[in-house]
Amino acid sequence: MIQVTFISNGGKTVAAPPDSNLLRVSLREQGGIPFKCGGGLCGTCKCKVERGLENTDTVKPKEKRHLSPEEIAAGYRMACQTFVNGDVSVSW
Repeated sequence: MIQVTFISNGGKTVAAPPDSNLLRVSLREQGGIPFKCGGGLCGTCKCKVERGLENTDTVKPKEKRHLSPEEIAAGYRMACQTFVNGDVSVSW
C-alpha cells in the first residue's frame, strides 16, 4: 500500500493500492479534493503534488488544457487524471 496525504484537509493520511487514481482515493477516503465532473473536462480538481511528484504518472493531454507549462513544472496536476504509484502529499 502507498500513503496519500491530503495537506489541505488537516494532513489526513490514507492508504491506497499502487496505481490508484488520486481523485478516486480522495472520494473514497473523504480526502477533500474539490471536483465537479471527474472526467478531465472542468479543471476543478487541480491540486499540487507537494511531495512525491516522481510517484505520479505522466501528464495527460486533458491536463494540458487546464494547466500551464509553468504549473505543471511546479507540480500541479488534475486529480481525476493522476495515478499514483508511491507516497504523495497533495494540497489545493
